[in-house]
Amino acid sequence: MTDTLTEAQASLGPILRAHALTRVFGEGATRVEACAGVDVEVLPGELLVIKGRSGSGKTTLLNMLAAVDRPTSGSVWLGDAELSAASEDELVRIRRDRIGFVFQGFGLIPVLSAAENVELPLRLLGVPAAERGERVARALEDVDLTQHAAQRPPEMSGGQQQRVGIARAIISEPQVLFADEPTGQLDSITAGAIMELLVTLVHDRGTAAVVTTHDPVLVARADRVLELHDGRVVNEVVAAG
Repeated sequence: MTDTLTEAQASLGPILRAHALTRVFGEGATRVEACAGVDVEVLPGELLVIKGRSGSGKTTLLNMLAAVDRPTSGSVWLGDAELSAASEDELVRIRRDRIGFVFQGFGLIPVLSAAENVELPLRLLGVPAAERGERVARALEDVDLTQHAAQRPPEMSGGQQQRVGIARAIISEPQVLFADEPTGQLDSITAGAIMELLVTLVHDRGTAAVVTTHDPVLVARADRVLELHDGRVVNEVVAAG
């Protein structure tokens, strides 16, 4: 794992916190408790990895933390905003302005170039064209894709597409970056490079990040690890100093 967070980072307090998160699907005989009473805190500049086998509740927990899904009970706070109590309009604004999301399947628009895909969040934010161009160029440079700005996703490798997805996720300078199995479709060498990129971006920018994975190599790069089993936290490990 990485070195522990600095005292300055810890003194800022958590940017993301959740208490007693529970998510239930179905009723009666079909009732499934996919997440059960989970508490989470994430500091600025911290990379939290949630690990567990398929069906352990990783994605369910991630979706509640990222305001994609609402908990059956419990609360989620992003800074001073209680996501679990926000209206749908407020959640749309929060996801647009304060959250970045990296998808396992890349989630790119195939007819748009890499630069155009990265630019989309800034268009939604109403950022002027000149500033959009500058920020897109910086984001593509951050993920080492400057030479591929004009290429469309079908013309790119899986690793390159995921780098575009990461650039798009960080372009609006979110407070928290979420990634659901971001290396699940990549070979081991490419997966390692993508995880190193995420680690560098998170620590350099002071952005909090929550990543789900079952890959032990990725787990080893985390600042802190939560292990889930049947929707419950069964282990928590903090990086040694």
